[in-house]
Amino acid sequence: MVVGSCVCNVSFSSLKSDDTPVGDPSLKVQVANNSDTLKLLKMSSCPLLSPAGILCVADHCHGLRELALNYHLLSDELLTSLSSEKHVHLEHLRIDVVSETPGQQFHAIKKSSWDAMVRHSPKCNLVMYFFLYEGEFGPFFRDEVPVTHLYLGRSVSKDVPGRVGLTCPRLIELLACANGLRPLDEELIRVARRCTQLSAIGLGEWEVSWSAFVEFVKMCGDRLTQLSIMEEVLVPDHRYMLYDIHWEVSQQLGRVWFPDMMPTW
Repeated sequence: MVVGSCVCNVSFSSLKSDDTPVGDPSLKVQVANNSDTLKLLKMSSCPLLSPAGILCVADHCHGLRELALNYHLLSDELLTSLSSEKHVHLEHLRIDVVSETPGQQFHAIKKSSWDAMVRHSPKCNLVMYFFLYEGEFGPFFRDEVPVTHLYLGRSVSKDVPGRVGLTCPRLIELLACANGLRPLDEELIRVARRCTQLSAIGLGEWEVSWSAFVEFVKMCGDRLTQLSIMEEVLVPDHRYMLYDIHWEVSQQLGRVWFPDMMPTW
C-alpha cells in the first residue's frame, strides 16, 4: 500500500512516500496504527521528516524488515535501534546519498554502528546510491562499511574507488558512472583483491588499461555474473591486442564476452 500525506486507519505492511510533505506527526500516527504489521518503510525526498521521526518507527515497528531513506535521516541512534534484540533481522536497507548543491556537508556514521547492524542482521543487503559532487566524499569510506550494492552516480575522483576497495569487503555489486577519464588500474585491482564477494560490476566510463582489466577479471573469475565496460575507455598497452582481451576475458568468465559500445547517435 502506497501512502502519501494522508492518514489511513487500515492496517498495512508497506508504507511508501516519495516527494510528499509527510512529516513526523503524520508518520507517528501511521506507526501507532500499524506497528504490528509494518514490514517495509520507504521515505524518499520527504523534507519535513526528521531522524527522530524515523527513529520512532524503528522503536515501535519491531517487524520492520526493509527500510529505504535519504542519508540525512540515517544516524548512529537509528542503526543501534534497528540492531537491538527486540527487532527482527533487517533484510534490506537502502540509503540515498544525494547532494542538492555543490559543497554540501554530510555527517559520518560510526563504524561501531555499522558493526552492530551486521551482527544483528548478517544477511542484510545494504544498498547505497551516491549522487555527490567531487570533494563531498570526505565522510564516506574512511572506515569499513558493510555495503553490498554500491552505485556511484556522478563522476568521482581516483581516491573514491581506491577507498571503496579498502573499506567495502561485503561488496557484491558495483556500478559507476564515470571518473573523468583518469586511469584506475590500481584501484580496480584493489577492489578485486579485497572485495571477494563481488559478482557484478559496471564501469561505465571508467578508464582502465587492457592489462589491468584482464588481471581484474582473472582475480574475480567466473563469479562475475555481470561485467560491463565501454570498449572506448579500455586503454591499449603493450601486453594485449583487443582480440586477446575478448578471448582472455571469455575464458575466465566461462562464457562469450564483449565490451559495450558507445551509442553512435
